[in-house]
Amino acid sequence: MRIPVRQWLGMLAAAAMVVSTHAIAEPMHGIAMHGQPALPTDYTHFPYANPDAPQDGELTYGVRGIFDSLNPFLLKSFRNTARGMWGDPEYGNLVYEPLMQRSRDEPFSMYGLIAEKIETDTERTWAEFTLNPNAHWSDGKHITPEDVIFTFELMTEKGRPPYNRRMDRIEKIEKTGEHKVKFTFNDKSDREFPLIVALSPVLPSHVFDPETFENTATDMPVGSGPYLVESVDFGNRIVYRRDPDYWGKDIPSQRGFNNYETITVEYFRDQTALFEAFKKGIFDIYPEGDPVKWETAYDFPAVKEGKVVKSVFTSGAPVSMNGFFFNTRREKFADPKVREALSMLFDFEWINANLFSNRYTRTGSFWQNSEELSALGRPADEIEKKLLAPYMDRVQPDVMDGTYEPTKTDGSGRDRAILREALKKFGEAGYSIEDGKLVKDDQQLSFEIMTSNQDEEKMALAYQRTASALGIDVAVRTVDDAQFQKRRQTWDYDMTAAQLSASLSPGAEQVWRWDTRSRDVEGTFNYAGAADPAIDAMIDAMLNARERDEFAAAVRALDRILISGHYVIPLYHIGESWVAHWAKVKYPEYTPLYGYQLPVWWAEK
Repeated sequence: MRIPVRQWLGMLAAAAMVVSTHAIAEPMHGIAMHGQPALPTDYTHFPYANPDAPQDGELTYGVRGIFDSLNPFLLKSFRNTARGMWGDPEYGNLVYEPLMQRSRDEPFSMYGLIAEKIETDTERTWAEFTLNPNAHWSDGKHITPEDVIFTFELMTEKGRPPYNRRMDRIEKIEKTGEHKVKFTFNDKSDREFPLIVALSPVLPSHVFDPETFENTATDMPVGSGPYLVESVDFGNRIVYRRDPDYWGKDIPSQRGFNNYETITVEYFRDQTALFEAFKKGIFDIYPEGDPVKWETAYDFPAVKEGKVVKSVFTSGAPVSMNGFFFNTRREKFADPKVREALSMLFDFEWINANLFSNRYTRTGSFWQNSEELSALGRPADEIEKKLLAPYMDRVQPDVMDGTYEPTKTDGSGRDRAILREALKKFGEAGYSIEDGKLVKDDQQLSFEIMTSNQDEEKMALAYQRTASALGIDVAVRTVDDAQFQKRRQTWDYDMTAAQLSASLSPGAEQVWRWDTRSRDVEGTFNYAGAADPAIDAMIDAMLNARERDEFAAAVRALDRILISGHYVIPLYHIGESWVAHWAKVKYPEYTPLYGYQLPVWWAEK
């Protein structure tokens, strides 16, 4: 058969395009989950960092809890590791660093750090990182491709989730040059995974011995980050001092960061002691989450004299899901109808009016405040309908059509209409009232809510009062931080207070929160014990979406399934962030997409 010349030319052009996109790639200064990074190759600093910030002064943070470890990569101790060592959601990476640095002014983009460049194909079946030749450990030894390979192998054998599972999606890792390391992915990988690899820590192979790695919780660390551990008083205090030989102080992704000569983290056993210590100037920054306290508790002399400043910030990010999580590993919570009925008993209107002077907004979505990602108040589009078609029995009709909202009471504290509706749901699940108790198979519905502080306990006690009206036996137990973390880590609870942060680019972290693979893996964030093929499918669609509209639709579809599954009794949120700080602490005028960022603040002498 003869093929016209024009068709031949078209075929050759298509073939050339395949070659150019799959076989030939350009090293890039950054990578974005969707599209291209916002900053150009010659960017000088992140837009929310002040490159001229003073590089001296001291700062003290205050936190509630205890710590007994300096190794954040061990399962047995990562929840009790000193704050700031690695991956700290507020303080950043002071000692250990990832391959690349995330910008908090974009949904999900990574820029050069230990790896100054990344190269990948269109399908992202592989990624090659070029290490910065100047990158070195705090003991002066250079960071090598061998260190990267060693870290992934060590984490697979000895590390905690999620690092110990990353090799599951990697076919091989190989050194491809003096400063290059290449990851080839297998069919379990997805488009986000190169960014997850870029977010992964790098550890020094000459320091850690795999045989003794699990015994290094109290060893003084050797990292590549901007700070050294100067002193440790386990359980009470850790002091970091800036490394004068920090290799990355002048690279664009670090300019305007790490602005203190010393950083101290002081630990306190309870919230009251923490706040009193802040008032006395023992530490410098106090993020406030209680609207009543924000209005009434800041009348102490330092505020009146201008020595303590109250700053307000907004962001474009969705709010965190703060709530009471059902442990569906327990048979009593296995039925979604029971969870739905129990969720109806949280009387937000009474709590908001009587405890918070109506300052809070009820949370109803796992990506609330994002018009693009939240399903709340938005009917499913055609992409969502196609994704959800095989799982329509998992989605409530009102969640599908966008009319769903959390139960709303009359605010009386005993809304009889809501109680009747909840009792009807319990009846559908086989429960009935006998002698004033809600029972099934002669067993009263009873469970314990585990909390870690007075604010959580207050919410749980209010819930207990409402639930008792239907003959449900609810116990509330507040435990210390160490026990709280241990019990959550091992799923030793009926219901627990917890919080899941939200992002404009949700990705692989959803696997460790909701996917079947994380249900029985201790140390993950699957507090609810979710294991549903529908959830797994939506996470998979989200991770493999090529275009932003496909990605957003997959997130909304996941949101609809999670809402319909009633895995959480959502609590509430505020629409802005409040931070009280001593006046010596300053911050840039520009607030990035994800809100204020403590690592770019500074202190004036």
